[in-house]
Amino acid sequence: MSSNGQSRAPAWSLVSNIARSRAFSVLLYLVLIFLLVRLMLNGAEAMGYNWQWYRVPAYLFRFTEDGFEWGEIALGLVATLQISLHSFLLATGVGAIVTWLRLSNLVVGTAIAVVFLEFVRNMPLLVLLYLFYYVLGPIFGLDRYAAAVLCLGVYHAALVSEILRAGIKSVDGGQLEAARSLGMSTAQAYRHIVLPQAVKFLLPPMTGEAVHLIKSSAIVSVIAVVEMTTVGRNIISDTYMSFEIWFTIAAAYLLITLALSVAASRMEKHYAISGRTR
Repeated sequence: MSSNGQSRAPAWSLVSNIARSRAFSVLLYLVLIFLLVRLMLNGAEAMGYNWQWYRVPAYLFRFTEDGFEWGEIALGLVATLQISLHSFLLATGVGAIVTWLRLSNLVVGTAIAVVFLEFVRNMPLLVLLYLFYYVLGPIFGLDRYAAAVLCLGVYHAALVSEILRAGIKSVDGGQLEAARSLGMSTAQAYRHIVLPQAVKFLLPPMTGEAVHLIKSSAIVSVIAVVEMTTVGRNIISDTYMSFEIWFTIAAAYLLITLALSVAASRMEKHYAISGRTR
């Protein structure tokens, strides 16, 4: 009985090692992608869909008599990145202010931060977008782009605030007290002592939040802001190439988010190794 158990152990260990190997993970991923693509192709074939992939490259780039030109989808991708960048900068600034208010000893400041966080976190993003565009837009003279950036910035500021607060809290509070005892002001202590140490905890989740913002930026298409999703809908209305255009746009989003995710993973490993060697 014991010999059978011993003989099964190496076999189970071998199976376990194979299942955890990178090659098996890649193979499983490819199989799942193949099955998903095959399922979609079968569905399109059952619908009698006429594939027109040969027309897609012209919406990415093309050569004309005037030379090289970017296509509509490529220009829409640039607009998506522009909206995401402006929204992320706004979210970081507002999130930093909310974090400062929440960590302060001011009763009013803490109350304002808590009310802001509870309001934004419990508000669907689509409803918040409508509030900015249809309610605040006419009052303050906001155009579509400004309303979209403000909505995304405010919504993600609540998430950024939690990331910043968690990163600051990860630094030993005794170091802040020690800095104060040496004559530093609170601002100096945070600038020279706390924040430099918190960076290694902040970069990976902040990169993840940037990925989240890029994906959620597609929602601004409902108020006709020109970005990649809006461009895709316009192309489909003219060409009826639903599958080809949405697959192309999905691939563009996937490439961007994967690149940022890989960067976040490498930063996390880098700081983890740096922390162990110190």
